[in-house]
Amino acid sequence: MEAHELFTGKSLRARRDFAEPKEVVVDGWTIDGAVAGPTFRSLANKVKTAVEKLPKSVSFPHTLDIDGTPITVEKQHVKRLQRTETVTGEWYIPHVVEPAFGIDRIIWHILDHAYQETTKQDDIYTLMKLSPNIVPVDYAVFPLFEKDGMGEIARSVNQQLNGKTGIVSTYDSSGSIGRRYARADEIGIPICVTVDHQSVEDNTVTIRDRDTGEQKRVSIVDL
Repeated sequence: MEAHELFTGKSLRARRDFAEPKEVVVDGWTIDGAVAGPTFRSLANKVKTAVEKLPKSVSFPHTLDIDGTPITVEKQHVKRLQRTETVTGEWYIPHVVEPAFGIDRIIWHILDHAYQETTKQDDIYTLMKLSPNIVPVDYAVFPLFEKDGMGEIARSVNQQLNGKTGIVSTYDSSGSIGRRYARADEIGIPICVTVDHQSVEDNTVTIRDRDTGEQKRVSIVDL
């Protein structure tokens, strides 16, 4: 706010009243109108205002900057100003907090903190470590191959997961399993479920954790 005052030339101060009036001792300087008036003419009021802001320890002659013009105030132009005033409040510069912002800023903030880059085999590998509470997709289901019954099992698992309230699952059978893991990591999917040859035999799948890369086998019914 102080910078706005400086560049606009307008007062942006607010006033607050004290619970009880205060007695304030004013001890400083003011101009001697009889001497300073004829000397400073049209600038006398501005000189008076500037002099009254000076500390009582100032010595004269003293040079003031009045509208970009140096004005020298001699000792005969001033006199001591000592009085007691009753003050009921004060003017102050408020500190402004801007809490209003749109959803886009929140999203950019989340993405910025979740985004990570590492290297795999000398290539840049992108990982989006989004909290499981806010990920757009909860699971990615992959058949190792779309043959020998693996594709059918994977689609069934994906359908079962999507049937759960609040769960979003996606099915991906394109490319190598490594590329599919990478695509899931890029958009922050926390858990990948892979259906392989063993799944056909015992109804188990491999689940992979996005953040640790750890894999373990679980029964499909336990998903």
